[in-house]
Amino acid sequence: MARFTRIEVALRMAETGMVPVFYHKDAVVCKEVVRACYAGGVRVFEFTNRGDYAHEVFASLNKWVETELPGLILGVGSVVDAPTAALYIQLGANFIVSPILNPEIAKVCNRRKIAWSPGCGSLNDISYAEELGAEIVKIFPGTSVGGPDFVKAVKGPCPWSSIMPTGGVEPDEENLKMWFNAGVTCVGMGSKLFPSDIIARKNWNFITEACSNALALIRDIRKK
Repeated sequence: MARFTRIEVALRMAETGMVPVFYHKDAVVCKEVVRACYAGGVRVFEFTNRGDYAHEVFASLNKWVETELPGLILGVGSVVDAPTAALYIQLGANFIVSPILNPEIAKVCNRRKIAWSPGCGSLNDISYAEELGAEIVKIFPGTSVGGPDFVKAVKGPCPWSSIMPTGGVEPDEENLKMWFNAGVTCVGMGSKLFPSDIIARKNWNFITEACSNALALIRDIRKK
């Protein structure tokens, strides 16, 4: 059962402005990465459903988070169908993120009052997702659907839309400035925070610093 309500999830996503996205087949590595992110100020984290037995890795990770990092909101991404969403909800996922817009996932999540962020590539997708109850929609791949210009165009006629781009977001000032000035609510970020060589070397301090710096940049950009 989710420990955080969908409203709490949406508010925390908006508050921090960044959701790290990560998968590894080794639960121990996942724990170290999550711990490093948490130390850097991250409070919402997306584990991606990418490999065989990923749900088993998540189950181990989520139990650990509940004990060791109770302030962290842990959810699952790369979910493309309702049965998979139900599986992760049963394992305690606090939110579900999908690269596609599948209304069957919405039904499962809404029934359990779980936050759901579907992947959208057009204003029609975003509008339909909001009708289905999505508080924050994901645009994916962020740069391929139009980047910050797309977000800005959407926010014109639909200023109430809350958007989270994933894909094409980088932890540097110029990139983050473009996205947040366009009007995003938060950003999803993966490989730029977790370079493969850093993971291989187990340089967890790099991840902590990268997260801390990115969050600081987001705070500064928002103030301006």
